[in-house]
Amino acid sequence: MLPVFRRFPAHPVRCVVVFLLSATALHAQVPAHATRSQDAFIRTQTFGLFFAYSNDSSHILLGDAENRKLLNIGATYGRRIWAGKVVNWQYHGEIMPVALESDPVDLSLITETSSAGGIPISYTQQSEPLTHCVPGPYVPFEPIVFNGITYTATGTITCSRRWTIGEGMMPVGFQWNFIPHHRIQPYLVGHGGYMYSSHAIPIQDAGHFNFAFDFGAGLEIFRNSKRSLRLDYRYHHISNHNTAPYNPGIDNGLAEITYCFGR
Repeated sequence: MLPVFRRFPAHPVRCVVVFLLSATALHAQVPAHATRSQDAFIRTQTFGLFFAYSNDSSHILLGDAENRKLLNIGATYGRRIWAGKVVNWQYHGEIMPVALESDPVDLSLITETSSAGGIPISYTQQSEPLTHCVPGPYVPFEPIVFNGITYTATGTITCSRRWTIGEGMMPVGFQWNFIPHHRIQPYLVGHGGYMYSSHAIPIQDAGHFNFAFDFGAGLEIFRNSKRSLRLDYRYHHISNHNTAPYNPGIDNGLAEITYCFGR
């Protein structure tokens, strides 16, 4: 090897040229590498499994039915529409094979007595779902006189719940992730769809079929290029749009957690 080195001595100009060529090649590779690293947090397609829950409802914007609970379990699908440096715009849909809604009902403990004496008769009645439940004592009926015997009654109302199972789908939806090249990304999300339940909700004669929409904000935390966790909070509304005799509507603040994977 020594003769070879003697035959081709290291010239200073040749060293400078080699250095400049190497630096140029390295500089050309850096942007491509950085782009690949940044694009790691912008998936083409995303699948997810989610759990959503709301412990209460109130008149937030449109709904009047109070004290309703929601519990949804389902899957999501997303596909990138357009991505830039500031925002990643995605189609986002949800399907809910398990959609539970809980309505307040009252349990009435009624005790009847008569002026003829004897053992008081006690029994319990459960109401249909109510707009709201107010616990406390009440008078089931005024005293009744029959065959000279006076019958009276006292009652006590306690609040209980009835869970109704259903299913739903949010096929129209979008999600906007901001600073999409970062591992932690804030986002906005919104959907439109329906919910079908086994009983009329939120009250009797309100209908089994309801329209639904939501919108909210959250954070998506990427573990790597394929997996992430989404946490968001949404305004969620359900109503039948006056397709049934009664339409009180339900407004909930819905918290949702989603495990995402894709490419």
